[in-house]
Amino acid sequence: MALDPKKTFTDNEVEERLAVDLPQWKLQDGWIRRTYRTSSWKGTLMVINTVGHLAEAAWHHPDLTASYAWVEVRLMSHDAKGITERDFQLAKKIEDVVGWQPGGEPDSALEGTPRGDQRFAYIKYD
Repeated sequence: MALDPKKTFTDNEVEERLAVDLPQWKLQDGWIRRTYRTSSWKGTLMVINTVGHLAEAAWHHPDLTASYAWVEVRLMSHDAKGITERDFQLAKKIEDVVGWQPGGEPDSALEGTPRGDQRFAYIKYD
């Protein structure tokens, strides 16, 4: 059975889903939100561009607020006037991509950015 992309969830359903699937996200003022802390403006722009690419590919567009060392991502389905499955799925994809760290994968040739050298700092992982 196909998911109804415009079915909205109650606040309690959203809170339960976030606790299980997206613990770094929170429900506030009708939006699901996540703030990514970055190491600099460079990292902030990289997060914004990553979120922008994923949102455009999904044809579901978040609201973003940014400063020098952070980006807040807010999701809510404007057409449904609430939180829908689209919001959860895009939040999960954003979380997976922005939070990805290659250095910990076994047998990976991708070592990740050098740790401890601020010239290469990007995002502050939770």
